[in-house]
Amino acid sequence: MSPALRSSRPALLFATALLLSSCGIPETGVVETGEPATGIRPAQLLYFVSEGAVVAVHRQVVIGPVGVETAVEAVLEGPDVTERRRGMTTELPRLTGDATVGTDGGRVTVELPVGTRRLTETALTQLICTAAGAGPDKTSTKVTVTVPDAWHTEGSGETCASATGAAMARLLN
Repeated sequence: MSPALRSSRPALLFATALLLSSCGIPETGVVETGEPATGIRPAQLLYFVSEGAVVAVHRQVVIGPVGVETAVEAVLEGPDVTERRRGMTTELPRLTGDATVGTDGGRVTVELPVGTRRLTETALTQLICTAAGAGPDKTSTKVTVTVPDAWHTEGSGETCASATGAAMARLLN
């Protein structure tokens, strides 16, 4: 090896190492653009009926927010195809209009359309447990279900189990 080549060898190795270690992407600082990715899609806790008992179902949410209103809408729509294959049904009736959902601290109100018949205990359990489970404090959230000028019911998430259970609702005129 010639003396000139020998003396330039360290510089050549350094340049080669520098080229190999650079990926061509310029360095940026921390970019604040929202919540960190978790890789887990949010899920709603919905209550359906299986073999005569009210059971909790975790449904993955593909798009959109997860909250009381979307949970109530989802339970009123009934079980999806996968849930029906697993034997889930509902006692909630098809509504003639939209339900209105409101939250105020630890209280959720669900107003059903005028003309909605009185719900069975199982249907009330489905609705109350779903609304409470999506509320700010899942166990102590108070839920009122109302049909204007007809009936209303009060219940809470205290008696709703995460896997199975039934809420005791008090029917009021």
